[in-house]
Amino acid sequence: MQPADATMRRWRETLGYVNWLLNPRHGRDVTQVYDLLSDRSPTERALYLNLGYWRSAETLDEACDALASLVAETAGMAPGDEVLDVGFGFADQDMLWARTFRPRRIIGLNVTASQVERARRRVAEAGFGEQIDLRLGSATRMPLEAASVDKVVALECAFHFDTRERFFTEAFRVLRPGGRLVVADILPMPPAARRSERLAQRWGWRQAARKFLIPDANAYTREVYGEKLAAAGFVEPRMESIRDDVYLPLHRYLARDRAAVARLHPLLRVPVRIALRLDPGLVFSGLDYVLASAEKPRPAA
Repeated sequence: MQPADATMRRWRETLGYVNWLLNPRHGRDVTQVYDLLSDRSPTERALYLNLGYWRSAETLDEACDALASLVAETAGMAPGDEVLDVGFGFADQDMLWARTFRPRRIIGLNVTASQVERARRRVAEAGFGEQIDLRLGSATRMPLEAASVDKVVALECAFHFDTRERFFTEAFRVLRPGGRLVVADILPMPPAARRSERLAQRWGWRQAARKFLIPDANAYTREVYGEKLAAAGFVEPRMESIRDDVYLPLHRYLARDRAAVARLHPLLRVPVRIALRLDPGLVFSGLDYVLASAEKPRPAA
């Protein structure tokens, strides 16, 4: 790239961040936001974009691995499985699953072309090109045949889908009978009893929904989440809130690990550092974090 081209790219990127962070009507869609974020992950050795599961983790990399492992364990991922990973980011979880849980094949769908391109290169370089098949495609219009996979997983991305209900319908369609859906997902908290707490919850949710383009149709609590899974045909829906092992420990880690924040784009570091000075109870008051799972029923004997 020529110096003038590099300078122009940096200016476009800077203007993109300013527009996204400061303009409430920035007009970007999800793919543009993730193109903007690029591969600037706060992790040290991977390119994860998830918040991590911190029950026993001490670093962000460990927490991100732990969340991916928790999703796989909840799904019962095993050798011989055909797995569909929707919204795979840069495929770190897919490579972890290939090494650790050894499914026969992992198919990935992602709507952000830049992530698909980079993830394919990383998968090939890691030697998983035959086992992991990454595709450009939508969670709400899956280019897969009916009853073709054993597990469908979505790690911290389903809140983006327009809508999540359409994703549930598509997941049900492509799963084989007895297959499982597992989703690590961000939702609004059930309303608090006190009015002041409810106001804080609404403020926290609006901030997250606005910046990360969560459709209004996806703004419902874990109780409604289970009802929507059942409406799509799933049985034995289970919604476990793991927010206490996600938000607060992540906040504490980033507050003491300056290197992780420094890996972000300079313009993104500013709001992150401001948030880290605030009470995490306020920052995350409106956000639930749910590990949801359900099964496609088998035909009656």
